[in-house]
Parts: sequence; C-alpha cells; structure tokens
Amino acid sequence: MNLHSLKPAQGSTKQRKRVGRGEGSGHGGTSTRGHKGAKSRSGYSRKSGFEGGQMPLQRRVPKFGFKNRNRVAYKAVNLDALQELSERKSIDAITPEVLVENGLCQKRDLVKVLGRGELKSKLTITAHKFSATALSAIEASGGTATAL
Repeated sequence: MNLHSLKPAQGSTKQRKRVGRGEGSGHGGTSTRGHKGAKSRSGYSRKSGFEGGQMPLQRRVPKFGFKNRNRVAYKAVNLDALQELSERKSIDAITPEVLVENGLCQKRDLVKVLGRGELKSKLTITAHKFSATALSAIEASGGTATAL
C-alpha cells in the first residue's frame, strides 16, 4: 500500500450534484426545482410558521394570559425542612448560605420561608422573606426571623 494508492471505501463518497449545467447533465432546465411556485424562485426563504397558505397554528389558537416581567420568584423552604436540617446537622443559625450548602436552594435564589410543619427548636433564621404563619411559628418557638 502506498500513499498515492489510498482512496475512500467503495460507496462512501458521492459526487456533488452540479445543477444548471445543461440538459445533458440531467440537472438542467428547472435545475431540480420543479415547475413554478415560490420554491422554484431565487431568493426564496419560507417564513417561520408558514403552512402553505393555510391559517397558521399561532393565528388559529386564541391569545390568552400574560407574563408579569416585574415578578420576583422566591424559592420556598418550609419549616419542617428547616427543623429536619437543624436536627440532622445540629445547626441553630440558618442562612441562605447554609441552605445552599445543604442543597435546599441554589446560590442565586431568593429564599422565602413558609409555615408548613412544626418548629420545635429555637432557631435564628435569615431569609429574604417570611410568610405570616412562618413568622408566628418561629417566634412561638423562641427563635428569631431576620429578613434580608
């Protein structure tokens, strides 16, 4: 075997289709574009969502709803999860950093403490927001709630 005798495996490569090079090539005349219509013209590009003149889906389906661009999304953390965390890791001060370390939220999340569950231990909780039931439960157990 020599370098000059190397070639691709049989059937692995194809000749490029040379369009518009005369009738004898088999790709002359309409240059494989068929007869007439938008797709046969030069410069044709289909609009996204175009369905051949049929009323497109985004116009057939009614408009509804609205997205509030000023909405602030909070990651909800319940009291039962905080209680379980404090028992498991014997922590009495809970901050967003502690929650991130223990996988209860991500680094950039805003944390809101919600009131599901029961708080038995006296905890110092720091979060971005508290629900009314969570606040009362924290204070009833002798802990403190600090909003960032």
